[in-house]
Amino acid sequence: MAQDIREMLKNRPEKTRTMPDGHISDFETLLDKHCPEKPNDTASSTATFLWLKIAAVVVVLLSVSYFGYQYLSGLNGTTNGDPQFAETSDEPEIKATDILKQPKLTLGDLSPDLKKVENFYLTGIEVQLASLEPDDENKELIDGYMERIAELDVEYKRLNNELTEMGPTEATINALIDNLKLRLDLLFKLKNKLKELKNLDNEKFNNIQA
Repeated sequence: MAQDIREMLKNRPEKTRTMPDGHISDFETLLDKHCPEKPNDTASSTATFLWLKIAAVVVVLLSVSYFGYQYLSGLNGTTNGDPQFAETSDEPEIKATDILKQPKLTLGDLSPDLKKVENFYLTGIEVQLASLEPDDENKELIDGYMERIAELDVEYKRLNNELTEMGPTEATINALIDNLKLRLDLLFKLKNKLKELKNLDNEKFNNIQA
């Protein structure tokens, strides 16, 4: 033989890639080229050549098995990292309510100017809510406005979730600001309605006294 097949495999550079289709037949062709059979070879030479050919095929098969194992290991690593295929652990289950309590991105986290806008509206809303004095006469009026404000508060939290998950967009930022503005406007309208109701009651009282 021009060159020992084992030396060829030993000196052959390793390549971390998958084996191409037909690699076994290609390898056999290459082997036949470097180690052609001669008519005058003895039976011992023929047997030796046959065993070397088998050994070469085994080496190729082992290489295929190795690359296949590496590929499957990568898939297993990805699968194990997927929460859908994660094994059950002894760690306590995270409740949906706990997820809702986790920190979320808000307008104030985006820029100092947006933080001022957010604080202005939130402070105004808190002041107006704290100044409400519900009683039997205005309770129904206040409850009607509070129901609408509660709906806006839920929508505001949903928008904050969207801001956290999808990132800031002009549409989301404007929707958050409009939400705060609408809530404060509703509270101002409620305050005016309460004043009108109080003035009406005072007029009735004065008319009775007169």
